[in-house]
Amino acid sequence: MTPIHSRNPSFLISLSFLNSLLCLIDVCVSLGSSHPTPPPLPIAPLPSAAQLRWQLGEMALFLHFGPNTFTDSEWGSGHAPPSVFRPGSLDARQWARTAAAGGFARVVLTAKHHDGFCLWPSAYTDYSVRSSPWRAGRGDVVAELAAAAREYGIGMGVYLSPWDRHDPSYGSTVKYNEYYLGQMTELLTNYGDIREVWLDGAKGDDKEMEYHFDCWFQLIHQLQPGVMIFSDAGPDTRWIGDESGVAGSTCWSLFNRSSVTIGHIDEQSSRHGDPHGIDWVPAECDVSIRPGWFWHSSEHPKSAMELLDIYYESVGRNCLLILNVPPNSSGLISDEDLQVLQDFTALRITIFSHNLAWNATVTASSVRGGDNETRFSPSNVLQKGISSYWAPDESESDWAIFLDLEQFISFNVLQIQEPIQMGQRIIEFQVDILASGEWKTIANGTTIGYKRLLRFPMAETQFLRFIINKSRASPLISYIGIHADPFSMVYDSVTARSSSTKRFSFKRRNKRFGYALESAI
Repeated sequence: MTPIHSRNPSFLISLSFLNSLLCLIDVCVSLGSSHPTPPPLPIAPLPSAAQLRWQLGEMALFLHFGPNTFTDSEWGSGHAPPSVFRPGSLDARQWARTAAAGGFARVVLTAKHHDGFCLWPSAYTDYSVRSSPWRAGRGDVVAELAAAAREYGIGMGVYLSPWDRHDPSYGSTVKYNEYYLGQMTELLTNYGDIREVWLDGAKGDDKEMEYHFDCWFQLIHQLQPGVMIFSDAGPDTRWIGDESGVAGSTCWSLFNRSSVTIGHIDEQSSRHGDPHGIDWVPAECDVSIRPGWFWHSSEHPKSAMELLDIYYESVGRNCLLILNVPPNSSGLISDEDLQVLQDFTALRITIFSHNLAWNATVTASSVRGGDNETRFSPSNVLQKGISSYWAPDESESDWAIFLDLEQFISFNVLQIQEPIQMGQRIIEFQVDILASGEWKTIANGTTIGYKRLLRFPMAETQFLRFIINKSRASPLISYIGIHADPFSMVYDSVTARSSSTKRFSFKRRNKRFGYALESAI
């Protein structure tokens, strides 16, 4: 019998066409399946490039130095003669070297404090280093520090006090604002890259003075496009609201600039930010290593342990820590301050240099794009930094990451990071460990942001569960670290309890954990 395709040539053409079509469909499907899943949408507001660089730096070193150093004062009157400024051994390279060795990303110098004395030879006043005996009147502290900062690979910043108790133009709004911007222009055009301009709303009670802040900010950004401007209200970074270096346990980088004016802060928004804020203005925590901001021979520095506590409550609460270490009357950072800084660095290295979860098996409640989408894999949370992250499936509302540590490990510090380039998202979270067949909450918290550090009594487990209870959008996690701090006895507020806030099917989502964990749920 003749085959049907032999009797009907048109059938052969149709069959050939069908085969070609099927092949084309297979190719299209294959090509389509090879396309990567795009990242989730960022959630505004977002940090600028300068704000990201600033936040990654984590710490800055403040240097209060000037006539006050030699007159045993905090707020100079503006009447001290320039001849009092005579540091015998000023070494800006020591300042910059100390900052770099201690992990500080930049230095900020009081180029002019309230007394009006300028640490550079300003063309607009004789009340400066030009009139002092230091370097025979030819010195420039700003220039020496800027060169040293470049040598040691750290950023340079300046504080230019709005209040000037020396210059006669202070009190005349137009004349003084012109004077101030003239000096600001000198600082921002003669010393290379300036990473931060630090200013406040300081003013005296004896003269009426209006500062043209908006004009200042615009000129500063024009002259140094990558600079960060610090003030009570931003625009780039805000004051935390105190001088103890401590942020609120809830701390958003989101902020409403319109709700705060410089010199008149709102404590709630300064310390905690605003989850509904429309501006990205992260907080900066300022504190001095000594009781005063300028060096005094009668004062002594805080201990390294005190600085460690401050680090936990500033950098560990989504802020940048700016630590003031004032040079002494010789022009050097004092030996006792150097020792404290070295010990502070050693403490941080001991605690944070090793993630005890480095070898963990990490799974999650879901993965964006499916389990084979490595760009959003839960294993990304063991990679340092914020460039990679875990992202859940957007259709899921249960958000959790599970770590099998492979063995029982003791730890008392948790480190968590969000990829803030995608916005700050997480509102509430908790950390559970499996103990005696039950999940027990050992830490809970609110915001995370760039970095959150939580301390709690020493815990021991092989299995750890990180749960996000509430988020502004699908949560993203860049890094999870667990650490052992053998020094600190301070704990964040934690309610220990058996945890049943979120329930997950381990059989479906966490096969690697096995039956023992499934039955524990």
